[in-house]
Amino acid sequence: MKAITSLVFLFFSTISFAQTVQDSIPTNSEQKENASQRILSGNSGGAVTIGGYGEMVYNQPEGDNGTLDVHRLVLLLGYKFDEKTQFITEIEVEHVKEIYVEQAFVNYAISNNVNLRGGLMLVPMGIINEFHEPTTFNGTSRPAVDHDIVPTTWRELGVGVTGRIPEYSLGYQAYIFNGFKSTAFDSDGGVKGFLKGKDGLRGGRQKGIKSTVDSPTLSAKVDYYGIPGLRFGLAGYFGKTQADDKVEDLDGANIGISMVGFDVRYAFRKFTARGEFVYASLSDTDKYNALTGKDLGSALMGYYVEGAYNLLPMTAKQKLYAFARYEHYDTHASTEGTLVRNDAYNRQDITAGLSYHIANGVVVKGDYQIKDNAVDGVDVKNQLNFGIGVWF
Repeated sequence: MKAITSLVFLFFSTISFAQTVQDSIPTNSEQKENASQRILSGNSGGAVTIGGYGEMVYNQPEGDNGTLDVHRLVLLLGYKFDEKTQFITEIEVEHVKEIYVEQAFVNYAISNNVNLRGGLMLVPMGIINEFHEPTTFNGTSRPAVDHDIVPTTWRELGVGVTGRIPEYSLGYQAYIFNGFKSTAFDSDGGVKGFLKGKDGLRGGRQKGIKSTVDSPTLSAKVDYYGIPGLRFGLAGYFGKTQADDKVEDLDGANIGISMVGFDVRYAFRKFTARGEFVYASLSDTDKYNALTGKDLGSALMGYYVEGAYNLLPMTAKQKLYAFARYEHYDTHASTEGTLVRNDAYNRQDITAGLSYHIANGVVVKGDYQIKDNAVDGVDVKNQLNFGIGVWF
């Protein structure tokens, strides 16, 4: 606990020395841009832009065999029709055999600071869901908060508006999406539930695959960038889940979702830090669990704090970050009805390791994770991880 307190103190103490400047997103693409922003900014200068990112990982839980995996390889494609209209897409291959379309949207620039978008897009919640390229985060794997609380990579079909208000150093996004899928009839005529206690909403992502929609959901985020090297984000997601026809008329087929998230990123010379807090309140989960036999909690909560320091001179082209991250996440932060909270879902991870950027766009990573949960007398296996990531 003393180490965690010291990390939080260092994080906020460093932030206090910052001063106001313009948005730094375009000046450091590795840390401040994601793949779609890079393509939209027109780095290639041509009509067609091609890029990609990928990561290969090795995971070694204590006492078990290790696993090697080409976790993902992603092809990035962009086309510029004219000065106002662009198309962006990501085609992803996971674990060598699973193919997904991660993004596919049209961006129309009404003005320099206002854009309309439509298609398959990332939901703006937290940091990693939008900035998940492997060279942009520390650790071989993404934070667990951005897996079980924010179900990264979370993308859905919709329309929206994005832009900036420069005089107030604000960026904004607002979308109408289809929502999570909660229930459907199975082959035996019973009701199948897609949401559950261990990883919350993750199983309900529709990913643009013949998505069913009954009631649209609202997603919005505001970012403040008026302090050099510092960025604050405040996001919200509100609506109801979606159910197949006929199932939606059953009591408990849908639940309500209200999710809010706060995130912060900071960089000063050789020091970087980031943090995130996300809370989701789910309504009617007692009826949903009764209908489906699942154990979905009525509240999900997670947060993490991370600090990193570059061990190499600032003049060096390469960077070697030593980092540590503490995260706590609970998918049974609250339960409804007769469902008893499962302490195994109240978890914490401490991750520490190195990220060696051997070139701009190539990183070699290694870390060790100490895992725990709130169940008395139960040992959760710690894990050693190594990985290679690229982004171009």
